[in-house]
Amino acid sequence: MGTYNKGIMGAFSGKVGPVVGANWRGKEVMRSLPRRSNKAATPLQAQHRLKFSSVIAFLGPIYPILSRYYGANQGEKSRVNRAMSYHMKEAIVFTDPDFTFTYNKVQIAKGYLVGIEGGAIASNTANTIDFTWNNNTGQGEALATDKLVVGVYDAATKNWIYSLAVAERSATTGGLLLPVTLTGSTVEVWATFASADEKRYATSTYLGNVVVG
Repeated sequence: MGTYNKGIMGAFSGKVGPVVGANWRGKEVMRSLPRRSNKAATPLQAQHRLKFSSVIAFLGPIYPILSRYYGANQGEKSRVNRAMSYHMKEAIVFTDPDFTFTYNKVQIAKGYLVGIEGGAIASNTANTIDFTWNNNTGQGEALATDKLVVGVYDAATKNWIYSLAVAERSATTGGLLLPVTLTGSTVEVWATFASADEKRYATSTYLGNVVVG
C-alpha cells in the first residue's frame, strides 16, 4: 500500500485497473488488488482465520466502549486495533474445535485512571445486575463524578449489554437493567471508570459472573 498527495488529476477513490484508491485515516492511499488463490487454506491458516473472526465477533458489539476507552490512537493504529491485537495475543485460546475466551484476561477498557475498588456484583432485583464498590475518590486523578462503565456478556447467545454511565464513582452503588430474556442466564461482567469528559479512563476489572435473577 502506498500513500500520495495528488495524482495527475487529483486524489481518486475506487478501482482503476489493477489498483484501488481510497482515503484512509486522512491519507490518500493506493494498493494493488489482491490476487485470488485457488489453493485451499492450510490447517494453520484456517485456524488463524477462525481466531481472527472469533475476536471480531466477540468485540464488535462493544465498539462504542473500545473506541472511547481502550488506550489511545497511535498513528495508524486505532483504539479498536489495539484491543484486537491484545485479545488475539492474550485473551483467546483454542479448545478444539473452537476458540474460547479467558474472561479474567478480557479488557473492555485500558487506561491510567484509578479503577473500581472493592467491586462486587449481585442480582437481587429482577432482570438487574446490582453493583457495589468503594468510593476511592481522591486516589490519583479519581473524581467523584467519574462514571461507572460496565459490559455484560452472555456466552450462550454471544450477546453484550453495556452502559456508559451506570452511576458516579461517589455513589458506590448502581444497577443495570437487562432484557427479560436473560432471566436465569449466567453472564460475565466487567466494569471500569471514565471521567465525565471521557479524557481519562481506567483499565477494566473483571467482576466475575452472576446468574440473572
